[in-house]
Amino acid sequence: MWIFGWKGPSGFSARSTAEEVTQGIDGTGLTAIVTGASSGLGLETTRVLALRGVHVIMAVRNTDAGRDVKEAIRKEFPTAILDVMELDLSSLASVRKFASEYKSSGHPLNVLINNAGVMATPFMLSHDNIELQFATNHLGHFLLTNLLLDTMKKTASESNKEGRIVIVSSEAHRFAYSEGIRFDAINDESGYNSMYAYGQSKLANILHASELAKRLKAEGVDITANSLHPGSIVTNLLRHHSYINAVANMVGKYMLKNVHQGAATQCYLALHPQVKGVSGEYFVDSNKANPTAQAKDTELAKKLWDFSLSLTEPK
Repeated sequence: MWIFGWKGPSGFSARSTAEEVTQGIDGTGLTAIVTGASSGLGLETTRVLALRGVHVIMAVRNTDAGRDVKEAIRKEFPTAILDVMELDLSSLASVRKFASEYKSSGHPLNVLINNAGVMATPFMLSHDNIELQFATNHLGHFLLTNLLLDTMKKTASESNKEGRIVIVSSEAHRFAYSEGIRFDAINDESGYNSMYAYGQSKLANILHASELAKRLKAEGVDITANSLHPGSIVTNLLRHHSYINAVANMVGKYMLKNVHQGAATQCYLALHPQVKGVSGEYFVDSNKANPTAQAKDTELAKKLWDFSLSLTEPK
């Protein structure tokens, strides 16, 4: 139980903060993209990576909010290197525009942190007419990763430094629809359940990381891909459930992680030397963990990859 702060093999526990798991690590010379960088876990991840010397590109929907966060971090750390770029993961056109502009910028890319997400929304469709949680939490990040892979491969080769792809999932993957991914009913409003749909998108995150890791290894590329559960945290993800949000805010300081603890595992996976060469794994509290049997189903992962490719191909 995280409340007791039991440490795992890594030496860290659920109580460990993002600053603690990256203590003493010099990220100078690294460039990272963090999606959803203007609030919650993304903001704290951005802050800590910048503290460690990483050049962070903040990929955000609201660039005004992103610039406010950038200035706040630079007041705390005047040497922080931060850039803000617009990205709406619920729009495949926006993802393509972001990737194109990023590649045109000439920036290298060592670390990609797929952090942004929406949770338990009422049934809605994305800009591309795909159920919103699947579209935002998985599909947008799937396309973003694919479009930036060549840049990451080039950076890893030229810098001789391992590239890392970090995908934020959730223990909610245990509560997806019974079939896991509803390939034939992604947009079925009649059978929609907001929490199961969230679990489906988080299951997709783990399957994405494992299939990507397998493909990168087969190519002999020095890039890893891992997924993680950040912990139970009060963030604005719960904004669509006012009652649950109110209760969570009341009891959160006693039962849930704070944002400094919540961002720890993704910062650990982004920077820590302990996970060099580790790929295709699922982490909780900065330690390896076991996801569900569905999340480890290699055939399901391959089917999801092909399905995701078909949905993201230019029409």
